[in-house]
Amino acid sequence: MTISMYSASIPVFSHMLSNLSHLLDKAQAHAEARKFDATALTQYRLAPDMLPFTRQVLIACDAAKNGIARISGVEAPKFEDKETTFPELKERIQKTLDYLASVPAGKMDGTEDKDITFPIGRETTRTMKAQAYLLTWASPNMFFHITTAYAILRHNGVELGKADYLAGAARA
Repeated sequence: MTISMYSASIPVFSHMLSNLSHLLDKAQAHAEARKFDATALTQYRLAPDMLPFTRQVLIACDAAKNGIARISGVEAPKFEDKETTFPELKERIQKTLDYLASVPAGKMDGTEDKDITFPIGRETTRTMKAQAYLLTWASPNMFFHITTAYAILRHNGVELGKADYLAGAARA
């Protein structure tokens, strides 16, 4: 059975990245209300061998844009990875959302059996069919980094709940 590759990817990625932007708004407000430097949050990591919050956001964006680019063949924008503040991270999310919005459904649908070769680390690649890549690699990767960003903020006292993660600013 085939799925709509477009429906299973771009709306989902866009929704979750918009929710991530909402999490950043709440984190910024938290830092301002408590009068501390937001860098304490943007550079925080849950464990010594984990990447900090900023990298979690950048990788979530990259997982979405690069995954869609590999499947659709629509070239993704290149970002310099220099964002360090909440406004810069929100801009990165918005640029990713703009790219996702530019990819037409016709470039996604019908690609289920397309071979996707992608890097695993610095020296290795892996090849999967596009549907398997979307469902078992690209989507879980984006969700992992958004979830980790959420956990970092929660751990640091930002008042977030499941509704913020799932519904973002659209929550009731």
